[in-house]
Order: sequence, then C-alpha cells, then structure tokens
Amino acid sequence: MADAVPSAARSQRHAIARSRRRREDVWIGATALVAALAALPLAPSSWHGPEVAAVLAVSATALLAGQRWAIALVVLAQVLVAPTLAARAFFGGLDLWPGRIAALTALISIVPGLLAMRRAAAALVLVTGARRTQSTCRRFHVALVATGAVAALIPLL
Repeated sequence: MADAVPSAARSQRHAIARSRRRREDVWIGATALVAALAALPLAPSSWHGPEVAAVLAVSATALLAGQRWAIALVVLAQVLVAPTLAARAFFGGLDLWPGRIAALTALISIVPGLLAMRRAAAALVLVTGARRTQSTCRRFHVALVATGAVAALIPLL
C-alpha cells in the first residue's frame, strides 16, 4: 500500500506538468502563427522571408496540432526570421508604417518561441536521432544560439 501513494503523487505531478507543457505549446504555436502571418506580407521585400515564414507557419500549425517535435522547427525558423524582421522594422527598407508595424508585430510575436530555445534544443536532439544526454542538448542549444548570431550578422554584410 505504501508503494501506491508515491506512484499516485508522481502520476499527478506528471499530469500537471503535461498540461502545463501543452499550454506552453499552444501559446508558442499561436504566437508563431501570428508572427508567420505578419511576416508573410513582408516576404517580397526581404532576404529569405518567404521560405522561412512559410516554414514557420507550417511548423506552428504542426505544434498546434499536438506534435511536440515541431517546437524545434518553430524556434529554428524564428531564429532565422528574426534578423530579417528586425532589419525591416528598425533599419528601413519599408517606408510605409503598416509594413513596419507588421514587422514589429511579428518580431514581438516570436519572443515566446525564442525563450523556449532550450526545450527546442532538446526536441531537435530527438528529431535528429542523436542520443539525448545533457551535453548533447547543451551542444544543440549552443548551435541554435550560434545560428541566430550568424543569421543576425548576414543582413548587416
């Protein structure tokens, strides 16, 4: 009987954590979809906007459908589209205020996904088929941050 109590408490904790993770997934997916929809009209005037915004929209839809692996693609697409949106919002390229407002909206909408970068790195480890260890997850996280840094430098060149 003593074994039943800890397992019940453990299963309740797992259920609470699962529901919290699902709420976070819905929030990240919804904001990513808003960012993709705001970035798609800017596509003809941006460097790699059409492709990355389309990947962001499809992966956000997959995340909203309950596919937990899609967070890796959502964050990767957000890391790649962030410098383009920042360049369009702050450094010009769009003379019209509606275009700049759309770029700022998309830029603000990708923040929740970028804050979930550690979870995305762990999901990316699983997607690639690598063995999931703490050091592997850390390496993938560093790789995501490095990808974001390189993507941020490319529009400035």
